[in-house]
Amino acid sequence: MAMAIDIMALMESTKILQFLELVGRLKHEKRTGWVICDINECESIAGHMYRMGMMTFLLTEENNPTKLDRFRCLQIALVHDLAECIVGDITPHCGVSPDEKHRREDEAMKTIAELTGIAGDRMYDLYKEYENQSSPEAKFAKDLDRYDMILQAFEYEKRENAPKKLEEFFKACYGKFDHPFIQDLAKELYRQRQEFEIKSLNGTL
Repeated sequence: MAMAIDIMALMESTKILQFLELVGRLKHEKRTGWVICDINECESIAGHMYRMGMMTFLLTEENNPTKLDRFRCLQIALVHDLAECIVGDITPHCGVSPDEKHRREDEAMKTIAELTGIAGDRMYDLYKEYENQSSPEAKFAKDLDRYDMILQAFEYEKRENAPKKLEEFFKACYGKFDHPFIQDLAKELYRQRQEFEIKSLNGTL
């Protein structure tokens, strides 16, 4: 009996290790959009999700009147791109249809879920919640996803002193922020970006 328990524990530990190694890939997998734009030393998928997760801590009683569940927002932020550890970061530039993209990612999440039991089921449910935008927390996570993308784009423009180089990423997000807190952050980002453009053109940076 003890040997059977040990074997089961070993099998469980082996699966968890497989899961953690898959997650580890996200630390090194670069975000496709930046690679296509020839951005040197661009962020990883894990880096993107980490900053999204950190932004959930910024929800307060003052800027969260609808009482979003911060922990749920954090969990969604950390799993929303988890499938990319298997399928990679598929963008519209990759020549993969939206339906095929969703199919691949769904299969990847099922594979991940099988490795981690109850925890995996939870991750899969949160992933589907995000994909279906079926909760206020999922919608907020989508705002975070978009905001982190344009913030990262602005950081690259400043680093390379290249105003509007990544304008396509901003155009993709204009008018799409729903939460008032993220709307305010976006307005400030747009203001700073416009100021940066003016100073760059005037040679006053």
